[in-house]
Amino acid sequence: MGDIAKDLTAGTVGGVAQLVVGHPFDTIKVKLQSQPTPLPGQLPRYSGAIDAVRQTVAAEGAGGLFKGMGAPLATVAAFNAVLFTVRGQTEAFLRSEPGVPLTVNQQIVCGAVAGTAVSFLACPTELIKCRLQAQGALASIGSAAVAVKYAGPMDVARHVLRSEGGVRGLFKGLFPTMAREIPGNAAMFGMYEALKQYFAGGTDTSGLGRGSLIVAGGLAGGSFWISVYPTDVIKSVIQIDDYKNPKFSGFFDAFKKILASEGIKGLYKGFGPAMGRSVPANAACFLAYEMAKSSLG
Repeated sequence: MGDIAKDLTAGTVGGVAQLVVGHPFDTIKVKLQSQPTPLPGQLPRYSGAIDAVRQTVAAEGAGGLFKGMGAPLATVAAFNAVLFTVRGQTEAFLRSEPGVPLTVNQQIVCGAVAGTAVSFLACPTELIKCRLQAQGALASIGSAAVAVKYAGPMDVARHVLRSEGGVRGLFKGLFPTMAREIPGNAAMFGMYEALKQYFAGGTDTSGLGRGSLIVAGGLAGGSFWISVYPTDVIKSVIQIDDYKNPKFSGFFDAFKKILASEGIKGLYKGFGPAMGRSVPANAACFLAYEMAKSSLG
């Protein structure tokens, strides 16, 4: 099997593992990010991650934690296939000769290139996912224009295509998506390689066991969110913003308004669930990717 086919297959397997493990955490993250700022004297809709889980399960059952999973599940094959294949092909381009390990800096470049490519798949998928995850919190605003009720991923896509500018509407938030994916994947793949080389005691990491791969993958995933989390908050609020009466005119306007109304902490809403998701989800992703690629020969 060729290298591209291996990366396509292994990336898909890793992505499915990542999604199944991490989606409930992601749902809570988006709910916390998207809840409206409470009026003076009022309490926020969710007091924290545990309260968001409790309210979600009480109102929607355990399935509410997996709301919006259809969109990323339908595209996870394409997303992770592109991410790992572009990374693999960039590795091949940068490698001086076949089989030579890359440096950490070269892996950072590979991650940035891969992040650029997957941004165009991530943006519409994230928009659909965030709309579905956030609609319960948005309903508390009391605005019918904002609290559109969607029946599922395809309903979100139909609504955006018909009422929010066609195909262009599905790419709302592309700039913040790229501002998240490019540096985030650069940090993640760079950290993953650095940790693998540290555990291996050198550049040959082929003999690492599953435990080392799990730790390296989990910490690498955490580095993704540490490096770009405020950008993800801005992406989420832009993607769920009302099309007819937008609260934000763009990336920098959203940044300024969040900072003005909520301070620095407003840019880190949902950070706990994001980190809680990222470590086990990426540990599962990288382990599944490495095992799948190894089994393909």
